[in-house]
Amino acid sequence: MVSKRNCVGLPRRAPAVAGLFYPQSAETLSRTIADLLADAGNPKRLRPRGVIAPHAGCAYSGRVAAKAFANVRPLRGQVGRAVVIGPAHFVPFRGMAAPSDAVFATPLGELPVDVAAIEALTEETLVAIDDRPHVREHALEVELPFLQAMFGDLPIVPLLFGSTSAGAVAAAIARVWTDDTLLVVSSDLSHFEDYASACRHDNHTAAAIEAFDEVVIGPADACGQLAVRGALIEAARRGLDIERLALCNSGDITGEGQRVVGYGAWAFYASR
Repeated sequence: MVSKRNCVGLPRRAPAVAGLFYPQSAETLSRTIADLLADAGNPKRLRPRGVIAPHAGCAYSGRVAAKAFANVRPLRGQVGRAVVIGPAHFVPFRGMAAPSDAVFATPLGELPVDVAAIEALTEETLVAIDDRPHVREHALEVELPFLQAMFGDLPIVPLLFGSTSAGAVAAAIARVWTDDTLLVVSSDLSHFEDYASACRHDNHTAAAIEAFDEVVIGPADACGQLAVRGALIEAARRGLDIERLALCNSGDITGEGQRVVGYGAWAFYASR
């Protein structure tokens, strides 16, 4: 397992969306995450290896994200780090970007970055150090309070993808998805379709995910499509199973059906 470190004085990535995507108050955020996890119920299966979870505001996709993270409860005391991977929404770049920061902060505290893993990825030219995409990005940050609620100050390997290939993402995942590592893939599904269209679209995408048919998943199907596809490639190579945990859209939360965003949660499991 990766050892945890004293984070005092280390380069720190400050929260970018606290108070926007999730509560800024540590007390409120802790209570919110705890309630969501409690409502999510018990794990469906043992031996989880990773999850796909949405990254919208907590009020919109939090219930679906909680379904993903509730299923990793069996890993408490066993997992030594988490690889958290998703799309860069604001800064275009080529390849995959890791931060130079040694700490990622949320109102719940600080998570150390597994610097050794980042160094290994950069030495093998699988990723590059680039802080620009990380500064404003919410895709990874919104997953962190769930990890903190489940595992405390768990070391993380935060990765964003830009213009690259699913194969390149799969290669990076393969390098750091070890037996003591939880994989967290961050992605929403369809964007800004009407409710009925979004339901049809997201059900089609869900079927492709569950069939490991990664080649048919495109950017209109999931904003984190390359992370999803890369994870599916590597999970299939390892003979893992995948199971749907939740599928809905923002219209199910707000009642507004004209322009909705799709959310889904899945878990990867070691085969029986």
